[in-house]
Amino acid sequence: MHAAILPQIAMPNASPKGSARGRPTIAPNAAHAMTAHPSTSPSAVPQPDAARAADFIARWSGVAASELSTAQSFVRELCELLGVPVPHPTPGLDYMFERPITFRHGDGSSSPGRIDCYRRGAFVLEAKKLRASADTRRFDDALLRARAQAEGYARALEPAELAAGGRPPFLLVVDVGQVIELYAEFTRSGATYTPFPDPRSHRIALADLARAEVRDTLRRIWLDPLGLDPARASARVTREVAAQLAELARSLEASGHAPQLVAAYLTRCLFSMFAEDVGLLPGAGEGGQGGQSAQGGQGDQGGFVTLLKRHRDDPVTLQRMLAALWADMDRGGFSVALAQTVLRFNGKLFKGAADDAYSLPLTRAQVDLLLAAARANWREVEPAIFGALLERALDPAERHALGAHYTPRAYVERLVLPTVMEPLRREWADAQAAALLLAHEAAELDGRPRDAKMDAARAELRRFHHRLCTLRVLDPACGSGNFLYVTLEHLKRLEGEVLNQLGALGETQNKLALEGETVTPQQLLGLEVNARAAALAELVLWIGYLQWHIRTRGDRAVAEPVVHDYGNIVCRDAVLAWSAQRPLLDAQGQPRTRWDGRTYTAHPATFEPVPDPAAQVPQWAYDQPRAADWPQADYIVGNPPFIGDKRLREALGEGYVDALRAAWPDMPESADFVMYWWHAAARKVAAGQAQRFGFITTNSLRQTFNRRVVQSALNGDLHLVYAIPDHPWVDSASGAAVRIAMTVAEPGAGEGRLQTVITETPGEYGEMTVQLREQTGLIHADLKVGPNLAAAPALLAMQNISSNGVMRAGDGFLVTSEQAVDMGMGRVPGLDAHIHAYRSGRDLTGGNRGLLIIDFYGLTAEQVRLRFPAAYQWLLERVKPERDLNNRPKLKRDWWIFGEPRRLLRSALVGLSRYIATVETAKHRIFQFLDVGIFPDHKLVAIALDDAFHLGVLSSSAHVAWALGTGSWLGVGNDPVYVKTRCFETFPFPDADTGLTPALRQRIAERAEAIDAHRKQVLAAHPGALTLTALYNVLDALRAGRALTPKERTVHQLGLVAVLAELHAELDAAVLAAYGWSDLAAPLAAPTAAEDGDSTAKTVLLTRLLALNHARAAEEAAGAVRWLRPAFQHPQPSAAPPTQATLGMEGEGEQPVAATPARIPEPPAQPWPSTLPEQMRAVADLLAASAQPLDLEALTSRFKGRGPWKKSLPRILETLEALGRARREGQGWRG
Repeated sequence: MHAAILPQIAMPNASPKGSARGRPTIAPNAAHAMTAHPSTSPSAVPQPDAARAADFIARWSGVAASELSTAQSFVRELCELLGVPVPHPTPGLDYMFERPITFRHGDGSSSPGRIDCYRRGAFVLEAKKLRASADTRRFDDALLRARAQAEGYARALEPAELAAGGRPPFLLVVDVGQVIELYAEFTRSGATYTPFPDPRSHRIALADLARAEVRDTLRRIWLDPLGLDPARASARVTREVAAQLAELARSLEASGHAPQLVAAYLTRCLFSMFAEDVGLLPGAGEGGQGGQSAQGGQGDQGGFVTLLKRHRDDPVTLQRMLAALWADMDRGGFSVALAQTVLRFNGKLFKGAADDAYSLPLTRAQVDLLLAAARANWREVEPAIFGALLERALDPAERHALGAHYTPRAYVERLVLPTVMEPLRREWADAQAAALLLAHEAAELDGRPRDAKMDAARAELRRFHHRLCTLRVLDPACGSGNFLYVTLEHLKRLEGEVLNQLGALGETQNKLALEGETVTPQQLLGLEVNARAAALAELVLWIGYLQWHIRTRGDRAVAEPVVHDYGNIVCRDAVLAWSAQRPLLDAQGQPRTRWDGRTYTAHPATFEPVPDPAAQVPQWAYDQPRAADWPQADYIVGNPPFIGDKRLREALGEGYVDALRAAWPDMPESADFVMYWWHAAARKVAAGQAQRFGFITTNSLRQTFNRRVVQSALNGDLHLVYAIPDHPWVDSASGAAVRIAMTVAEPGAGEGRLQTVITETPGEYGEMTVQLREQTGLIHADLKVGPNLAAAPALLAMQNISSNGVMRAGDGFLVTSEQAVDMGMGRVPGLDAHIHAYRSGRDLTGGNRGLLIIDFYGLTAEQVRLRFPAAYQWLLERVKPERDLNNRPKLKRDWWIFGEPRRLLRSALVGLSRYIATVETAKHRIFQFLDVGIFPDHKLVAIALDDAFHLGVLSSSAHVAWALGTGSWLGVGNDPVYVKTRCFETFPFPDADTGLTPALRQRIAERAEAIDAHRKQVLAAHPGALTLTALYNVLDALRAGRALTPKERTVHQLGLVAVLAELHAELDAAVLAAYGWSDLAAPLAAPTAAEDGDSTAKTVLLTRLLALNHARAAEEAAGAVRWLRPAFQHPQPSAAPPTQATLGMEGEGEQPVAATPARIPEPPAQPWPSTLPEQMRAVADLLAASAQPLDLEALTSRFKGRGPWKKSLPRILETLEALGRARREGQGWRG
């Protein structure tokens, strides 16, 4: 009979033939030092000696007993051997045997389960006592089932448990007395657990417990599981290396070498360090290929380091020897520099030996810096972050950010896994299931029929392996290659699992090696406009590939040439192509330039920083611009550049932006730069030219103009399968903390997984470790699951009465009272009419600064200079220098006037004594009255209504919930943004048709006046002690039922916050009554509703508001508009009402956003698929989609076709159960 269905690899002690390093071991090397708390550190417990380990192995070898009692005894004794605590029952259920778990099903039902052994934040352990001697098929099925059970338990942990300890990073599958299998998932986001540390080394045979390093690994799984994450240990090494190289780069540039030549030189140096540490470069004057120890990091034994030391005092000789060495590495063969034969490395890295700058002359100090970098353990450099840090180190403009945060690998994996690996792992599960079914059938046959069936099983796996080795992944903004590298590593991990399975089915290693097909960097495609970053991307891919290859197969398996020039990373623009690029000329025919956007100088009179007019870069024109095409790829993933629409011309130049918009006429002009990538990828996927794409975008993806791009794609044949809004991120260049959104899309209609961040904990290097909450459903363009608020159309009744305040485009317009008096306020006739009180968001929420604003709207520059010369000079020195460098002609020309003076807002405020204002981006959504003489900043939203009824409705919980649902989020603080076109202009006010009566209208107005007066009174009484933000922080605490801190108690007392809370509660009740929704008053006021933005009551409220919005839009389409200020908005009732396309102020209107199409239901019966993997997928998907268990009759009714396909259903279900993709429940099956 066949040996096994799954690999049964007991970790051998023999090294690969001829290898000095030996085979990969499961224990981490010295670079993975443990960093647990002292109370749980391995050093704090006695180390078990070899004799105790030998006794344990002897006692448990070949034991046979019942599963439960035997497994618990085995785990207890294993804990004693490892010196870790033994499981025990606890009220918190955090570390125990038989931990209860509840599985929740789609029909609302649940079923119980029990985890064999669970340790919070560490592992789920599933144990079996298997009998392999009689039936190897049952042995393997049981191991598969045990792994699937363990993963199912990890996914079923309740939210409270995940909040307490996070998703466990490890699964342990134990065959008592035989083997322990390790699986890990360090992102802890619900991705697939993969063999740890790799598919060749994840099985610990019982005999391997005799080895101290294996016991140490298991001990750390108990005590410090996250310390085993290779990326965490590698990050420290990588940061140190990058810092050393940055210092050396700075020194070489100071010696007069150009930055690009320094970067190329140091890139050759670092690859040489890596090559010698992994044994690909021999030592100088030594025999054999290798010259390194098994641990690597022994830079002073290698040929490269030997040359540095030997010629440290002779820079000319060192320069020539390194040039000779690199030329030899390029072509391979005997190297005179090392007196050894070297491998042929090839690739681009070592080309150009004839160039003068190929090898640079070094001083002693510079050689010492290289030697210091070479002492790092280059085996442990983390490619996922190395490229970004090295890019900073080698770029003089970005070197200052080297010590700043970097993008953690876990963030990258959070996008790569759902975009690329999850669909591939589903394909792998189908192929594995097909092979397993065929192997089962083979086990029941003999002779040639059995052999033919086994050949068919292996063929299924080979087909998938071929698919894995030929697919292509594109990052169209690859930078230094971190997304591509992480993808490559996960592809290699999956390939290892496939090869293990093939080996278990009898495929010999020799046959696999002869076929020669494997996953290589050739499959990872990149587009990158920065030449230095593109070169680093290639380097990162090859270092990562060789690390993985040597870790799993040893250095003797590396074929020549070591590096291939596949041309898979292309240095070019990803979104714009052109026939010719030429200088942009001015009217006199001279080349036009622009400020570089980042260099400042001190103003000679004021000494304040102003743009440096000498820091100019050329402007370019682009002939025949067109959308750039992308190479064919199966998956598209990446992190395109973050440039907001307002900064495009400043960052890219006028000519580029004009060409870009000409090349992409269907893109909104106000869309951010990143959305061009999103749109291009969406077109590729919708056209069937790629299977799936996933991008990091700015968090403003959900804002109006960016969301239109997403909505347009969703209106077509595309849906979001995965999304995370408001995720912390680290800018790859500056290291600045930002907020981003992740989106993954594929063709067709369907539901997706929406994850939201619920906790953020600072990590070792400033990155945030996050915990995520997951929802499943139709994901809308605003990245929400639930009522599709993005589909709410703007209402005519709300037009032309809301606007952002004035946008100054120059801080020189702001003055203090003293400065205003100095320029003539109160003395110069007419000047007082042009100096006004001013409020910004900071003034409203944090305390009024008393600033004034100079407003010369309506006057020419000549009139200002003639009538108000002192004010004119003030603006001339403080505003004009900045405006002169602005790319917008209007701002240059009209430099003494606000960038956006808000003409329509001024007209809307005529005749009013006050208006309503709210801070556009703020923690709390607060509305208040401002005197009409106060000029609002552009970060305030001004609403030209003076009726307290309107203030009351806007201040109510109903409108605040709508604003949070329709608005966006911005900044590191993740504060909500009040986007007036979405939050205000779509909001349906209550009216007589909803239950609004004159009495309710008066009550709402009275409560609004009382709230506004109360806040202003307590703030005026305690100007230094209270702010609006502080008041509402305490109000939120009261609503949530949280105990107040001493500081909050002071605010509560001074601000009379209990009174404010009572007034708001009465207002909320009155507004809900005006809508006819008093049934929601109590649940919305409950503390749980205050804490949970996705509470049932809020979902019901938003659903009702959305329905009312649609009803109002339907009325307006029929000609009935409920104007808020009819005398201003529609002064001629006989005229036809405006269309919705004309909504907005000063060009800020938007087209109504169409609804996302509803999910297309499955047809009653689908054709029975033709191939076995497709059949596996169809049955598994049907079970997963069904809310109820399905029996054989129900399953049969869902398919149609000819032939005996019905007979195969029981065997398919049996196989899916073995793989954990189906579970029996009564007479039926669940997915």
